[in-house]
Amino acid sequence: MGCGQIKLKHRRMNNIFFRSMLSLFLVLSGMSLKAQFPRFKVLAFYSKTVESAHVDFANDAIKFFKELTVGRGFVFDTTSNMADLNENKIKDYQLLMMINDFPHSEAQRKAFQNYMEQGGGWFGFHVAAYNDRTTKWPWFVDFLGGGIFYRNNWPPMPATLVVEDLQHPVTKGLPKTFVAPINEWYQWKPSPRERKNVKVFASLSSDNYPLGLKDIIPDGDTPVAWSNTDYRMVYLNVGHGHHIFTDATQNKMIIAALRWVIATDKKGNVFR
Repeated sequence: MGCGQIKLKHRRMNNIFFRSMLSLFLVLSGMSLKAQFPRFKVLAFYSKTVESAHVDFANDAIKFFKELTVGRGFVFDTTSNMADLNENKIKDYQLLMMINDFPHSEAQRKAFQNYMEQGGGWFGFHVAAYNDRTTKWPWFVDFLGGGIFYRNNWPPMPATLVVEDLQHPVTKGLPKTFVAPINEWYQWKPSPRERKNVKVFASLSSDNYPLGLKDIIPDGDTPVAWSNTDYRMVYLNVGHGHHIFTDATQNKMIIAALRWVIATDKKGNVFR
């Protein structure tokens, strides 16, 4: 075999090797992308049979969060069947969202408690935390920071919020105060702030008081966004009507809260 033929043979072998390595690289890259996206899964519970203002909020919330999934960043599944709150259904989700509903039956309550105690994530809005002295679910009251629903303003109104920690990931980049859109505001007694394991992110400014025309919050401490730091959770007391997602500042806090709950998963921060 001549020198030229040998060189040609080597060139062909090199080309075959290069094409093989390129194919392998593309396959591995595709596998990597499939493993990376979507980053996490959310299951959101909502009801179609609650008061109309809470249904309006649910419709807006579903649209808001679905738009955030562009690019397959995460999966946002929804269900209006609270019976889906069972161990088999929820085990593959990194976060459960309660938009305008909450567990009702003993089986649903037990499944939720086990999920949270095993490191699951929760993001609740407004009525998702409603409880009173007839609720008879001590674990849930403790989970929310020990507060029982005390009173609310009526009609729904905008209100000035005070951001209490400008460095926390949930509120970083927000102004010290901002006017939140029209909402019905709940006050709890005792205030969740009294618990050492509760981190308050934002609360109603005292400048709002007296707040309301028919039902009035005259004074007192009214946390609006907080976390029980014993769990991976955030509660936001917004969710009444169709105005909630009309403010960029509040929307920023909502997105940051979702991201923070996901990022604090003990299994690892999916954003890194």
